[in-house]
Amino acid sequence: MEHLQRLIDFGVLGFLGLLSVIAVAVALERWLVYRSTRVEQYRDRRELELHLTSKLHMIATIGSNAPYIGLLGTVLGIMLTFYDIGSVGFDTAKIMTGLALALKATAMGLLVAIPAVAMYNFLLRRCKVLLMQWDISHGRKGI
Repeated sequence: MEHLQRLIDFGVLGFLGLLSVIAVAVALERWLVYRSTRVEQYRDRRELELHLTSKLHMIATIGSNAPYIGLLGTVLGIMLTFYDIGSVGFDTAKIMTGLALALKATAMGLLVAIPAVAMYNFLLRRCKVLLMQWDISHGRKGI
């Protein structure tokens, strides 16, 4: 069972850590792209929109799924705690420690999701501003 606990810790928490790095990297890349984008260079609004929204879905997907991945780790940790109760008996200190450690996966999921959703919303707003600038520069009313 100790191996399974380590697998949950390193598997779930490691995966959430990887997702966090990916979300930050994509957000940074998008921010740099937005800084260098000149809307006047685009003749077609749809082409600009494709350019601006590329990869944003990755951040949104990470932000929306990270809590579920954390919850999965918590459920697995609680299952291991119940298994320990059944196999070695009722030890309050061990049970409370097991439950507390199981909840760290949910906490990590939230720590990944909250900044990812914030970054997604910030970048989506910047994308909309650039599209409005294109509309203004091409003499169009908002679509």
